[in-house]
Amino acid sequence: QVQLVEAGGGSVEAGDSLRLSCIISGRAVSSATVAWFRQAPGKEKEFVGVITGTGVTGTGAATTFTAEHVKGRFTVSRDDNKSAVYLEMSSLAPEDMAVYTCAANFPESVMQSLVIGTTPADYQYWGRGTQVTVSS
Repeated sequence: QVQLVEAGGGSVEAGDSLRLSCIISGRAVSSATVAWFRQAPGKEKEFVGVITGTGVTGTGAATTFTAEHVKGRFTVSRDDNKSAVYLEMSSLAPEDMAVYTCAANFPESVMQSLVIGTTPADYQYWGRGTQVTVSS
Protein backbone atom coordinates (compact mmCIF):
# COMPACT_ATOMS: atom_id res chain seq x y z
CA GLN A 1 0.00 0.00 0.00
CA VAL A 2 1.48 3.31 -1.08
CA GLN A 3 1.53 6.02 1.58
CA LEU A 4 2.70 9.63 1.41
CA VAL A 5 3.30 11.60 4.58
CA GLU A 6 4.16 15.28 4.56
CA ALA A 7 6.06 17.12 7.28
CA GLY A 8 7.75 20.45 7.84
CA GLY A 9 4.85 22.85 7.74
CA GLY A 10 4.44 25.57 10.32
CA SER A 11 4.04 29.26 11.00
CA VAL A 12 6.64 31.64 9.70
CA GLU A 13 7.01 35.33 8.95
CA ALA A 14 7.15 36.86 5.50
CA GLY A 15 10.59 36.45 4.01
CA ASP A 16 11.36 33.24 5.90
CA SER A 17 12.13 29.84 4.42
CA LEU A 18 10.71 26.37 5.01
CA ARG A 19 11.50 22.90 3.75
CA LEU A 20 8.64 20.46 3.41
CA SER A 21 9.24 16.75 3.11
CA CYS A 22 7.16 13.99 1.59
CA ILE A 23 8.08 10.50 2.76
CA ILE A 24 6.85 7.74 0.49
CA SER A 25 6.44 4.10 1.43
CA GLY A 26 4.96 1.02 -0.16
CA ARG A 27 6.74 1.17 -3.53
CA ALA A 28 10.16 1.96 -4.94
CA VAL A 29 10.48 5.71 -4.65
CA SER A 30 13.08 6.05 -7.38
CA SER A 31 10.50 5.44 -10.11
CA ALA A 32 7.89 7.82 -8.71
CA THR A 33 6.92 11.13 -10.24
CA VAL A 34 6.09 13.34 -7.27
CA ALA A 35 4.32 16.68 -7.32
CA TRP A 36 3.46 19.32 -4.77
CA PHE A 37 0.12 21.10 -4.75
CA ARG A 38 -1.27 23.70 -2.42
CA GLN A 39 -4.74 24.83 -1.52
CA ALA A 40 -5.65 28.03 0.25
CA PRO A 41 -9.05 28.50 1.92
CA GLY A 42 -11.74 29.13 -0.66
CA LYS A 43 -9.43 28.40 -3.57
CA GLU A 44 -8.86 25.45 -5.84
CA LYS A 45 -5.90 23.15 -5.49
CA GLU A 46 -2.91 24.71 -7.26
CA PHE A 47 0.14 23.06 -8.81
CA VAL A 48 3.45 24.08 -7.25
CA GLY A 49 6.17 21.82 -8.62
CA VAL A 50 7.07 18.30 -9.69
CA ILE A 51 10.07 16.00 -9.93
CA THR A 52 10.22 12.92 -12.08
CA GLY A 53 11.87 9.68 -11.07
CA THR A 54 14.22 7.46 -12.91
CA GLY A 55 11.30 5.91 -14.71
CA VAL A 56 10.67 2.35 -15.57
CA THR A 57 14.14 1.87 -17.04
CA GLY A 58 15.89 2.94 -13.84
CA THR A 59 18.36 4.99 -15.82
CA GLY A 60 16.56 8.30 -16.39
CA ALA A 61 17.70 11.47 -14.72
CA ALA A 62 15.21 13.35 -12.59
CA THR A 63 13.58 16.40 -14.14
CA THR A 64 12.00 19.21 -12.16
CA PHE A 65 9.38 21.74 -13.14
CA THR A 66 7.98 24.51 -10.97
CA ALA A 67 4.95 26.70 -11.49
CA GLU A 68 5.59 30.20 -12.76
CA HIS A 69 4.13 31.84 -9.67
CA VAL A 70 6.78 30.23 -7.42
CA LYS A 71 9.68 29.92 -9.84
CA GLY A 72 12.91 31.21 -8.36
CA ARG A 73 11.61 30.83 -4.80
CA PHE A 74 10.55 27.17 -4.58
CA THR A 75 12.63 24.11 -5.49
CA VAL A 76 11.68 20.45 -5.65
CA SER A 77 14.32 17.83 -4.93
CA ARG A 78 14.49 14.18 -3.95
CA ASP A 79 16.60 11.79 -1.91
CA ASP A 80 15.70 8.27 -2.94
CA ASN A 81 17.90 6.80 -0.19
CA LYS A 82 15.56 8.43 2.31
CA SER A 83 12.40 7.77 0.24
CA ALA A 84 11.84 11.50 0.36
CA VAL A 85 10.88 14.36 -1.89
CA TYR A 86 11.37 17.91 -0.67
CA LEU A 87 9.87 21.30 -1.38
CA GLU A 88 12.26 24.05 -0.40
CA MET A 89 10.50 27.39 -0.11
CA SER A 90 12.18 30.74 0.33
CA SER A 91 11.06 34.36 0.48
CA LEU A 92 7.68 33.20 1.71
CA ALA A 93 4.82 35.66 1.45
CA PRO A 94 1.31 35.70 2.93
CA GLU A 95 -0.09 34.57 -0.42
CA ASP A 96 1.90 31.34 -0.06
CA MET A 97 -0.17 30.38 2.97
CA ALA A 98 -1.98 27.12 2.21
CA VAL A 99 -2.14 23.42 2.89
CA TYR A 100 0.66 21.81 0.92
CA THR A 101 0.16 18.26 -0.28
CA CYS A 102 2.40 15.86 -2.16
CA ALA A 103 1.10 13.44 -4.75
CA ALA A 104 2.73 10.60 -6.65
CA ASN A 105 2.46 8.45 -9.70
CA PHE A 106 4.47 5.40 -10.65
CA PRO A 107 4.94 5.34 -14.42
CA GLU A 108 4.55 1.94 -16.01
CA SER A 109 6.21 2.75 -19.32
CA VAL A 110 9.01 4.91 -20.65
CA MET A 111 6.45 7.17 -22.34
CA GLN A 112 4.53 7.62 -19.10
CA SER A 113 7.75 8.49 -17.27
CA LEU A 114 8.24 11.42 -19.66
CA VAL A 115 4.88 12.99 -18.80
CA ILE A 116 4.99 15.81 -16.27
CA GLY A 117 1.52 16.21 -14.84
CA THR A 118 0.44 19.54 -13.42
CA THR A 119 -3.15 18.80 -12.48
CA PRO A 120 -4.53 16.81 -9.53
CA ALA A 121 -6.10 14.33 -11.93
CA ASP A 122 -2.60 13.31 -13.09
CA TYR A 123 -1.77 11.74 -9.71
CA GLN A 124 -3.03 8.58 -8.07
CA TYR A 125 -1.55 8.71 -4.58
CA TRP A 126 -1.90 11.60 -2.14
CA GLY A 127 -0.72 12.63 1.28
CA ARG A 128 -2.92 14.43 3.79
CA GLY A 129 -1.09 17.73 3.59
CA THR A 130 0.76 20.06 5.90
CA GLN A 131 -0.24 23.61 6.78
CA VAL A 132 2.01 26.53 5.97
CA THR A 133 1.07 29.82 7.60
CA VAL A 134 2.87 33.04 6.67
CA SER A 135 2.35 36.23 8.63
CA SER A 136 3.19 39.66 7.30
